[in-house]
Amino acid sequence: MMTPASVHHGRAQQVREHRALVLEAAWKRHPERFARQPQPQALPSAAWINPPTTTAIAL
Repeated sequence: MMTPASVHHGRAQQVREHRALVLEAAWKRHPERFARQPQPQALPSAAWINPPTTTAIAL
């Protein structure tokens, strides 16, 4: 899950890479806590606080 600000300001990939490092470290330290090696979620194509209506998109 990314914040709209991270996606809007182009920091989503950097945040995802950092999360991957944190998840890998947690998995290596306590593998018994995980059913499988955790992976960060895929990057969203867009993030909205208030998504535009379909009429606003058509304009």
